[in-house]
Amino acid sequence: MMRPFFSRLWKFFRNAVAVVCGLALVIALLPSKARSQLGLDPCCAIISAGLNTISGLLRSSVAMPLGSIQQSQQQSANFEQQVVFPPAAITQARNLALQFQGTFVQMRQLFQTPVASATLPVPQTLEQSLLSRNPNAVPQITTNYAALYGIVTPLTHAPQSIRNLVDMTDAEAQAAMKKAVEIDALADLELQAVEQINQQLQSAAPGTATILESEAAAWLVRANAYTQSAMAELMRVRSIELANQSDQFKFSASHTLNLHNAGARALQQGVQ
Repeated sequence: MMRPFFSRLWKFFRNAVAVVCGLALVIALLPSKARSQLGLDPCCAIISAGLNTISGLLRSSVAMPLGSIQQSQQQSANFEQQVVFPPAAITQARNLALQFQGTFVQMRQLFQTPVASATLPVPQTLEQSLLSRNPNAVPQITTNYAALYGIVTPLTHAPQSIRNLVDMTDAEAQAAMKKAVEIDALADLELQAVEQINQQLQSAAPGTATILESEAAAWLVRANAYTQSAMAELMRVRSIELANQSDQFKFSASHTLNLHNAGARALQQGVQ
């Protein structure tokens, strides 16, 4: 919109300068006896009249449009400062972000309050791994779990169906424990990200608020994904519990049928 105007303005200046130069050249070529009785050079009067004409044209054709443009720009700046980005609202938002920063620090401290309760050495070792919030401690859970709950029953001590049931239960229990450690570590990373975004908001320019908002929205999507992962793990634990109950019913029914058949065979042998 502004480019055509300035292009026309440049053409006007160029043409005006060309006209003045042409007039000066023509007057310079006039005979020297074309002077007035007062001794004044008529070329000076003509050049002065031309310059006055150009000055009038500049005031009427250039100054007024430039004044309108400046007024429009000032109105736009006032609208941004008073309506879109008012300084009082920006200061209030930054103060609120500063207050939230202190709240986030308190929440993080409360979130990391120790809750370990085991008193014996073997349970304490497993509990330390479970509450470590360190993904590097996940491989230790298998060893610590076996030390506390034992390994799968040997084949000579239980039927294969019971061994399968115990193995699956132990596997899902360890998987849930490992997933809990991973989710704790992810929660710590999320809290750190929230604190960093809040610190940036305290000194961010109004134009960068949208970028920080997008970052916060991205972290919210990640947090929802982690929550869904935790819910999926809880569903797996619950499904294993239901499967164990079903298997126990099946095992009881099968064991009852075997006892019934053994009793019937014993009665037949006694009759004979």
